[in-house]
Amino acid sequence: MIKKYENNPVIKPSDVKPSLEGYKVVGAFNPGAITYGDEIILLLRVAEKCESKPGFVSTPVYKFESGRSYPAIMEFKEDDPDVQLKDTRGVIYKGKDYLSTMSHIRLARSKDGINFTVEDKPFIYPVDESEKYGCEDARVTFIDGKYYINFTVVSEDSWSTALMVTENFITIERKGIIFHPENKDVAIFPEKVNGKYIALHRPNNSGFGKASVWYSESPDMLHWGNHKCIARPRDMKWESMKIGGGAPPIKTTDGWLSIYHGKGDNSLYSLFCLLLDLNEPYKVVRRAETPLLIPTEPFEIEGFFGNVVFTNGMVEKDGNIYIYYGAADESVGLAITDIDSLLNSF
Repeated sequence: MIKKYENNPVIKPSDVKPSLEGYKVVGAFNPGAITYGDEIILLLRVAEKCESKPGFVSTPVYKFESGRSYPAIMEFKEDDPDVQLKDTRGVIYKGKDYLSTMSHIRLARSKDGINFTVEDKPFIYPVDESEKYGCEDARVTFIDGKYYINFTVVSEDSWSTALMVTENFITIERKGIIFHPENKDVAIFPEKVNGKYIALHRPNNSGFGKASVWYSESPDMLHWGNHKCIARPRDMKWESMKIGGGAPPIKTTDGWLSIYHGKGDNSLYSLFCLLLDLNEPYKVVRRAETPLLIPTEPFEIEGFFGNVVFTNGMVEKDGNIYIYYGAADESVGLAITDIDSLLNSF
């Protein structure tokens, strides 16, 4: 039904050039994916940390000055009484948070969908305080002649989803935050339904229930409403913690085909198929009972955050579906299947 590429991973951290001297790439993962001309373009999430320096704690930061932004390094003496280590995720200095890693989005290009060349410079990176702690997990949709890219932005105000648009993957137009904190895993459909733009999203649950997949509509891609929760975690080991949307759905004769992720027992991530009604995409037609993909290979089981397969990018190529997925929050894997196999997985 689905086959993992035998020479996975297709992109590793060592394939990516650091964006600043003194930075080290520790993750290249969770790519959005799109066909552009005769290429497949991946929008990689690149996570970087600072090279270690004896006697100091160093963290990556972005600085915003005179209308421009740039990466930099903050250094704190280890014995400074104002330094408080925050497990592996960062440091608190005089009550202010700094992260141990910072993410941006980098382009990778391929003619065959397997061998990628990663560009040297960031494509999407923090430009203001709303993106202060990084840009993560891009998804891209081609609709009405333009490429819409949504991505998670992280700041002192938590995380939310921003949008930008491009026609050539060179120049970009930022549209700002479209889903307020705390909301991410946004997947925009590749065409309007009943005259409206459609998206799946995943608001956080801090009270009752568990984080689930939601539906929303928009007249202009900026203002979203008519929210409906359409899929909740089921009582099974694969979804015991939460679920969230994946790549933009693919239109089939049977319905909108979506692949979502579940976070289950022991924080293990897996992927499942979901089929939504063509004309009323908030209605679930079918939902797979068994996972489409689970961590089985060493690069999926061991890494920055082990036991993770996570997709937010898939493309159609030569009659097949190429599913690009993040593995262990560290590298990119490829799994190949086709529409019929996915529809028969329910």
